Amino acid sequence: MAGGAHRARLCEELSMESRRYLAAYVLFNQAVADHLGLHPTDVQCLSLLTAEPGPRTVKQIAEMTGLTTGSATRLVDRLERGGYVVRAPDGQDRRRVLVTPVPERIARVNAVWDDLGQAWQSLLDDHSEGELEVITSHMRRAYDLSHAQMQRLRSLPKPD
Repeated sequence: MAGGAHRARLCEELSMESRRYLAAYVLFNQAVADHLGLHPTDVQCLSLLTAEPGPRTVKQIAEMTGLTTGSATRLVDRLERGGYVVRAPDGQDRRRVLVTPVPERIARVNAVWDDLGQAWQSLLDDHSEGELEVITSHMRRAYDLSHAQMQRLRSLPKPD
């Protein structure tokens, strides 16, 4: 019984800290976007585009970000105007257009992350390899769950 109460307290604490972490990350992302003169969603899209191998279609970008295809098109338009991505016809299917990050412009974004990265690395240096494996596993599962929950929320009617 005591173990159950302790676990419940730990889960409650983790829930609160997760909320604080996510809010801090959203605000941090806004600060990075402001620094670069980009929209926060654009920064996240660039992060997702560079984390995946190869170019993506606007439809795939919509799926990755949870945006509608219309919103994803406007996002890609902004990134293209800023020189962060280029559109090119798909060599396999000329009807499709592929969106590819521009390495030189991505380097500008990466420079900001690299400047901040040392502080993040020192945070990770305090953890054992086993702890890092647990954190990585949790983050991977949280990403999958978040993506599924975004899709579920978008399928529900809007509250009054």
